[in-house]
Amino acid sequence: MRDINVSIITDTVEKLCIEANEHLPEDVRCAIRNCRACETWDTAKGVLDRIIENYEIADEQNVPICQDTGMACVFLEIGQDVHFVGGDLREAVDEGVRRGYTNGYLRKSVVKDPVRRGNTGDNTPAMLYTEIVPGDKVKITVGPKGFGSENMSQIRMFKPSAGLQGIKDFILQVVEEAGPNPCPPMVVGVGIGGTFDKCALLAKKALMRPLDSHNEDPFYAELEEEMLEKVNALGIGPQGFGGKTTAIGLNIETLPTHIAGMPCAVNINCHVTRHKTETV
Repeated sequence: MRDINVSIITDTVEKLCIEANEHLPEDVRCAIRNCRACETWDTAKGVLDRIIENYEIADEQNVPICQDTGMACVFLEIGQDVHFVGGDLREAVDEGVRRGYTNGYLRKSVVKDPVRRGNTGDNTPAMLYTEIVPGDKVKITVGPKGFGSENMSQIRMFKPSAGLQGIKDFILQVVEEAGPNPCPPMVVGVGIGGTFDKCALLAKKALMRPLDSHNEDPFYAELEEEMLEKVNALGIGPQGFGGKTTAIGLNIETLPTHIAGMPCAVNINCHVTRHKTETV
């Protein structure tokens, strides 16, 4: 058994909140640059040039890539041989978000109540997801999620009779209805299977997966490539001005599900697909 003081979790979450908002992951940068090289529409090329310039400035000057610094989605993969000491884990994560968004001068966008509103003033609480895994380490991933893209996400509880075609049509429908709203070029996370809630989490986790990776199952890896091609054929383009680049990536994650169902969730992210990971 390994003792980990929760103050380490707080310090790490604080750092990751700031770094994730200021420095775009290399796989996302590479995908944007590759799309820019393939674009033929002048307006689309110009928009992608501005996007590249924007993340380069954020990198050099340590400022947020986007003014919407999002809700802090925090994923903890906790080794089963870890024992947390020194306080409450939930409070430690929230304190990390509080410090990160305050010390990093990041916009605080969380309201106390979904209906009555009222800003919490420190961007807490974090959206916390925990998973128990083998080992004695904790893998921490912070993925700030803006709501221009989050609001465009959808879930559908399909009957199995909808088949693969039903899923394909749904993915395209969600992207087409989103149009320019999620600040394309977007990243599309797809979750298939599980239950209503687990399916949505799969789609969220799909956004954390590197864009230069593929689903381990060749069937779904092929489906990722097919659907990315079809999404880009919609012609929405960067910021909705047309072009070949509607999405820079499409990742699919799956789980077993009930015989009577086939849940499918599509979680959309903008080109600022932020996430940083550290293991302690």
